[in-house]
Amino acid sequence: MGWLDKILGRAKQTAGTATDSPSLQREGAHQEAAAEAEELAHEHEDIAQEAREQAAQEKAQEEQL
Repeated sequence: MGWLDKILGRAKQTAGTATDSPSLQREGAHQEAAAEAEELAHEHEDIAQEAREQAAQEKAQEEQL
């Protein structure tokens, strides 16, 4: 749901600008940043899982030798 949070965050920033509401702008910026951080965390989790699987395969191949 990160993409939706990004869009909502951007919309809040725009609404904050249109209504001259710095707090709404900040809230939107924080929501967008949080969504980006969540996406990045998921990407790194996927990379880590792939590395663990690769290491397990390599270890299994070594043990067969």
